[in-house]
Amino acid sequence: MPPSEISYLPASAVLDFIHPGARILVPAEAAEPVTLLDAIDAAGPTLEDVQIHWMDPFTTRPFQQGSYPGRLTHVNYFLGSGSRDSYHAGHSELVCADFSQIPAILRRQVKPTLAISHCSLPDAEGYVSLGTNADYVASFIGTIPFFLEVNPHVPYTYGAHRLHVSQVAGFCYSEAPLLTVTPPPLSAIDERIAEYVAADIPDRSCLQIGVGRVPNALLGHLANHRDLGLHSEAISDGAMQLIEAGVITGSYKRCRPGKHVATFAVGSPALMSWLNYNPTVEFLSVEETNNPAVIAQERRVCAINATSEVNLWGECCSETIEGRYFSAAGGQADFCLGALWSSGGRSYIVTPSTGRGGKSRIVVRTSRGNIVTTSKNLVDNVVTEWGVARLRGRTVTERARALIAIAHPDWREQLEREAWEAGILRGSS
Repeated sequence: MPPSEISYLPASAVLDFIHPGARILVPAEAAEPVTLLDAIDAAGPTLEDVQIHWMDPFTTRPFQQGSYPGRLTHVNYFLGSGSRDSYHAGHSELVCADFSQIPAILRRQVKPTLAISHCSLPDAEGYVSLGTNADYVASFIGTIPFFLEVNPHVPYTYGAHRLHVSQVAGFCYSEAPLLTVTPPPLSAIDERIAEYVAADIPDRSCLQIGVGRVPNALLGHLANHRDLGLHSEAISDGAMQLIEAGVITGSYKRCRPGKHVATFAVGSPALMSWLNYNPTVEFLSVEETNNPAVIAQERRVCAINATSEVNLWGECCSETIEGRYFSAAGGQADFCLGALWSSGGRSYIVTPSTGRGGKSRIVVRTSRGNIVTTSKNLVDNVVTEWGVARLRGRTVTERARALIAIAHPDWREQLEREAWEAGILRGSS
């Protein structure tokens, strides 16, 4: 039974806050309010010009599949497993933006009318926490109505995403299981890339680490480092393990020393339990976590992100695969720029040297249909299982040589020949 200190409404009561032209915010990934979204979807045939603005969903409902055109539709900011197929089928739209820009875009252009999210049980002072996420939704606390789905499985976490019960327009109650993610298995290539990056990270660095196989492998290779900090988009199982091992302490951070900062959490049930009432973790709006000027206040920022293709100029295509949209920009460029401005900072773009069918991921020219996510001027280091290409401050010829050297050996001769033909390699180089 739900606790009695909150007056709970049926999930369908959220419809009282949804009028023609409504623009609804839903936080990314694990913060999905399952019961509220089900209620809104069920009402889809009766709604009028309602949009749900939702980044990287894990699940799919009829409104995402085009069931209610002109009535209830989905706008993406990052394609997730729950929206990728629907987007390619033409049933939803995608806004292109760096993660840090999303709250400003929402504020200036979308003008949201309602936010819905899961949340924790209230604490003794009457505050609930949005649990796994602050992301773009926390930027709207106090400015638009929030209708929340209280769930005892949601961890109570600290930061800029807490609301007093008096600030909330309505509550429903659910015991739906949290959406969790099991860390993927690691390959020998993942481990080798991680070894190169870990060897390059000095003690007392401040880390930003993405989510995926290489970031998880990297965290396993940092066990002998000391006094690392965390200022990241995401906090995951690997980060939790390094914090528990005393590797990440935050002791030398300039902003929020001793605190592990992120804008969302994604991972296993063990991570969710660890986050519950953990005072060392702070969730902040993505406007703060991903602001390059804020990132740059930390010394020795080391930002690690993945890509699917790099051309010999150093441009990284990180949101498309073989010309097909797969995700979105996320915070890659945010953190590359923040690391560039950080004293002693450095950034790493990681990728296996080959992809599907053994095709080289290092190419002379960007493949047809692929989209550049991070410009050549922001890219610092590119890492494959064959080594590290250091690009910052180097000439076009030097960059091309460095990238060819970390391509798969089967492709190096062809890349060099095509680079000469394209005029990228020249003179006596």
